[in-house]
Amino acid sequence: MLPYGTRTGPILVKLGALGAVTLAFVLLGSACGDGNGSAVTPTSNPDVTPLSFTGRIAFVSDRDGNNEIYTVNADGTALTNITDDPGHDAAPSWSPDGSRIAFVSDRGGDNEIYIADADGSDMTKITDAPGNDTDPAWSPDGSRIAFMSDRGGDNEIFVAGVDGSAPTNVTNNPANDGQPSWSPDGLRIAFASDRGGNHDIHVMDADGSNAVGLTDDPGIDTSPAWSPDGSSIAFTSQQGANYEIFVMNADGSGLANITDDPTFDVTPAWSPDGTHIAFVSARAGNLDIYVVRRDGSDEARLTIAPGSDQFPSWAAAP
Repeated sequence: MLPYGTRTGPILVKLGALGAVTLAFVLLGSACGDGNGSAVTPTSNPDVTPLSFTGRIAFVSDRDGNNEIYTVNADGTALTNITDDPGHDAAPSWSPDGSRIAFVSDRGGDNEIYIADADGSDMTKITDAPGNDTDPAWSPDGSRIAFMSDRGGDNEIFVAGVDGSAPTNVTNNPANDGQPSWSPDGLRIAFASDRGGNHDIHVMDADGSNAVGLTDDPGIDTSPAWSPDGSSIAFTSQQGANYEIFVMNADGSGLANITDDPTFDVTPAWSPDGTHIAFVSARAGNLDIYVVRRDGSDEARLTIAPGSDQFPSWAAAP
């Protein structure tokens, strides 16, 4: 996903956080807000579509001229900017109970992991290492955060306490590993890696042991997302001319392509009940959040702002 570029240039959306695999989108990156991390009052906003879904979706948007974390009810109501800082904020991840959000920000100079309450208050920086810490993912019991870090020179997955304590490198592999996603029982982590010579989805025990590849195709597979019931993994794949959303069984079998668009569809996020998947698409001319059933039916567009909306994370209402 990162690095996020400069404050006044293109944002690089790294599919799989792996070197040369990038999609570049020109975002303004200008400063806005007072930068104090306080909550912003929800607005009644025409830039979302009313839909009949429940829960709350966090996402990144530059609709105000800078990359900020927003939240919106999954039915399209109560759009809220929760960060409001001159730095770039990205990659939100809800806590299991929906009360807090982990995210990445370069507000301190490099990319670090922060945690805030769901309204943007009580913000805390939990990593502080040379290099970039990105791709935060909460463990199902809410006690740990998995994230990607290049602090050792290459991209590895670390696991730390939610206060940033005891960060442990659980991949420790010369390849690039990133984009962790916990299994619902907290025992395993799915991740993207080029360790086999290609960009594929892998899974390992939460301590890094017993790593195995789930995909093995000539395309690029990235952004794994474990379903709430543990039976499936959604991910982004370039198995044809463009990137689409695929779903497979948790053992890698039963592969299904659930989107099909001539632009691209990326970064899936499951609804809390596992019936739908949110994703990002440029099919309408700019990056927006869409929602589709897990079988690919009943696709709907959620955000309709002129800016770029990316990196959805979907939580049940707290």
